Amino acid sequence: MAELDPIIHAESRLRIVAALATLAQEDQITFPRLQELLDMTAGNLSTHLRKLEEAAYVGVEKSHRGRTPVTYVALTMRGRRAFEDYTAQLRALLGA
Repeated sequence: MAELDPIIHAESRLRIVAALATLAQEDQITFPRLQELLDMTAGNLSTHLRKLEEAAYVGVEKSHRGRTPVTYVALTMRGRRAFEDYTAQLRALLGA
C-alpha cells in the first residue's frame, strides 16, 4: 500500500483540502471565508496554504474588488486528484 500523501495528511492541510474539495471544480473561495469556515488564524491558514501552493494543490489569486484587495483560493486539478487518491488510500487502509 502506498504511503498517505504527507502534504495532505497534516491535520490543518487536510481540513483545507477537504473544504476546497466541496467546491465545484472551477469555483473559488475568499481567504476570509475559508478562514471563517475552518476557524483558523490568518497566519496559520497562510502557512498551510503556502505549503499546498508549493505542491501545486491549491491556486491563490490576488485581485481587487474595487479598491479592496481580495485573495481567492481554489483547489487545482492536481490537488483534487491528490485528495481523491488520499481518500481512496485511506478507505483501503480502513477497510483492510
